[in-house]
Amino acid sequence: MFTGIVQASARVAALSASPSGARLAVEAPAAWALEAGESVAVNGCCLTVVPGGRCEFDLSPETLGRTSLGALRLGARVNLERALRAGDALGGHFMAGHVDGLARLLSAEAQGDGSLWRLEAPLDLARCIASKGSVGLDGVSLTPFGVEGGRFSVALIPHTLAATNLGERAPGDALNLEVDLLARYLQRLMETRPE
Repeated sequence: MFTGIVQASARVAALSASPSGARLAVEAPAAWALEAGESVAVNGCCLTVVPGGRCEFDLSPETLGRTSLGALRLGARVNLERALRAGDALGGHFMAGHVDGLARLLSAEAQGDGSLWRLEAPLDLARCIASKGSVGLDGVSLTPFGVEGGRFSVALIPHTLAATNLGERAPGDALNLEVDLLARYLQRLMETRPE
């Protein structure tokens, strides 16, 4: 489990094809002593640290097809969050690190030192986005509002723009989208309930 409060950002050191999909390496913060098997959210996607002492992850074909990770370029900035441990502070909202799909940034309008974003999500995912609910965008916990069909807005404060990779995003970019956990399960229950 994660909270969507980004703990660090890092640069992509390598992304290469592998027999099982791809291997992603990022420059982990020096203070992080990562262990093989540990879960880390990379741009909101829960990945498992592979053995070898570096911050490397295997990406399956499912991960490559559902997220934006396969399109990363050398030197790109990614958001990192380590998995919650018992006793950790619970900021943001509960996130599984299971990316549901991609949201497209339609516009970014300056609001003082912050920014107002308008995004579009696939309609099947948009049904799980509620005004004043919660979403994860590239692993950042945000509150959607102005939900209309597949479109919604989020307001980004200066700290979020500076401390995450969201400050480097531009209209047209695709962001990893995780919808609210409860909404995801409610949708599934509604789809499978007997008539």
